[in-house]
Amino acid sequence: MIREELARLTTETRNQRTMQIDRMSTGEILRLMNEEDQKVALSVKEVLPDIEKVVDWTVQALKRGGRIIYVGAGTSGRLGVLDAVECPPTFSTPPEMVVGLIAGGERAFVKAVEGAEDDPSLGEKDLRDIHLSPDDVVIGIAASGRTPYVIGALQYARKVGAKAVALTANKQARLSQFADLAIEVDVGPEVITGSTRLKAGTAHKMILNMISTTTMIRIGKVYENLMVDVSISNEKLKDRAIRIIQTVTQVDTETALRVLEQANHEVKTAIVMIKTESSYEKAKKRLDLADGNVRKAIEG
Repeated sequence: MIREELARLTTETRNQRTMQIDRMSTGEILRLMNEEDQKVALSVKEVLPDIEKVVDWTVQALKRGGRIIYVGAGTSGRLGVLDAVECPPTFSTPPEMVVGLIAGGERAFVKAVEGAEDDPSLGEKDLRDIHLSPDDVVIGIAASGRTPYVIGALQYARKVGAKAVALTANKQARLSQFADLAIEVDVGPEVITGSTRLKAGTAHKMILNMISTTTMIRIGKVYENLMVDVSISNEKLKDRAIRIIQTVTQVDTETALRVLEQANHEVKTAIVMIKTESSYEKAKKRLDLADGNVRKAIEG
């Protein structure tokens, strides 16, 4: 049964272009991999309407106090965790706003935990442990589209009333049956048969980037194309914050630093203070009324 199911998956199909890859030179292998990788972005383009629907859900979820929760095993789980942990330093989000769950727990990020992905009840348990609510969006990631851990998580998400999204690399994937919406990105057979950390993993990384980044733009974490809600946790980020303020307001470095300190190291507030010539309190009020959107706060 499992063998027959796997045999039907695109991700388990042999790539006819790479049948002799073990005979190729280093340069030939690299060129062939690069040619295959170029197909990934075009495959992602085909599922943009589905990604758009998911982003609409995630924006609504965050605005009502919900969360984006990624669930996966192995490479898929690591991609979700990676996207989640990058949100706080990039967009100053609280750690609980975007969450990554991986089968086997945090230790599975650096070392495989055998059998963890084969139990659907563990997917449900992990969501129970973080108190899943109807306000959340759960995105189950599984290149094969059949991982039991992820299926269990999506089943529980729907039971609770949270939005359940399947992200796979196979059409008509089993996982999609348990989702409110499925993103099935078909990148074709892998260079090395079944090695979904390659094209499938790249496609999923691109899609997760799109979901989290577009969501953050939509909730006001970006002004123009600048990370105005960057968290200043080290000297590099402090320097970036000063440069962002200068870029937007055209003030000198000394002024940018002074206002940044007056704004409690909040880049968005500092920008609004300078652009509207207002105090910290008034700038904060403008931002509150604009739901954190810098452009709306400036334009009133």
